[in-house]
Amino acid sequence: MLTEIDPRVLAATNLRAVLGSLPRLAELVPAARDILRQVPKPTTLTFVVPGLDPVRYTFTDQAITAADAGGRGPTLLFRSAAHANAVIAGSAQPIPLAGPAGIRFLTKVFTPLSDLLGRYLQPSDADLADPAFRRLSTLMTLDVAARAIAVVGNEDVSGRFSAAHMPDGDLDLEFGDEVRYRLEIKNHRVRLDDDLSGTPRAILRFADLDVAGGVITGRDSALACVCDGRLAMRGFIPLVDNTSRILDRVGAYLGA
Repeated sequence: MLTEIDPRVLAATNLRAVLGSLPRLAELVPAARDILRQVPKPTTLTFVVPGLDPVRYTFTDQAITAADAGGRGPTLLFRSAAHANAVIAGSAQPIPLAGPAGIRFLTKVFTPLSDLLGRYLQPSDADLADPAFRRLSTLMTLDVAARAIAVVGNEDVSGRFSAAHMPDGDLDLEFGDEVRYRLEIKNHRVRLDDDLSGTPRAILRFADLDVAGGVITGRDSALACVCDGRLAMRGFIPLVDNTSRILDRVGAYLGA
């Protein structure tokens, strides 16, 4: 079994999946929207890691969106993928390219939002004792995991092996009747698709958010959940089977 963590894939997971959940944080958490109100004008933050395409997010006083092209705002440079991973882990500092306004944005907006994101993705036992917090934490974790499936399925050696065995088609990840993500597989590439119309070729369904949170964090056995009906699959099984294998690798990267 492949167990190695590729620093370049980990950096891509951190920038595109972990930080990629910032828009969802702004949607779900009032404290995040309070921080965004300090953004005086649209600001695009760019992350540059050698060997990876630049990753950009645009912040307004109302929302955060992923950006395809550059915009006005600061840039955070990283010397390598390992450096980027150390920054995300809190053991190193990035190299900012920013004027005074950019520095204010980084210290007053991006850093507090990053800290808030970390609290929801790595909650304390006290936080989890609050049912409302636990629900939001699970929703944030699911968002990261769904985005990470696309990154790992396209970039990791084991993930690409699983994707190579997946035919074209859509697979839905359902979490009760509340949350649904769609993965589009085309030419053995995986993409998170915002268009949920139409019937998917396969579905992996968790009974509810608590079941999903338990399986993804390892508190519950996926096999046990399949046996008692809390986790179900239907449709074209090779899509589900190989997505599950990629999800195992996602767990390794998110736990690194």
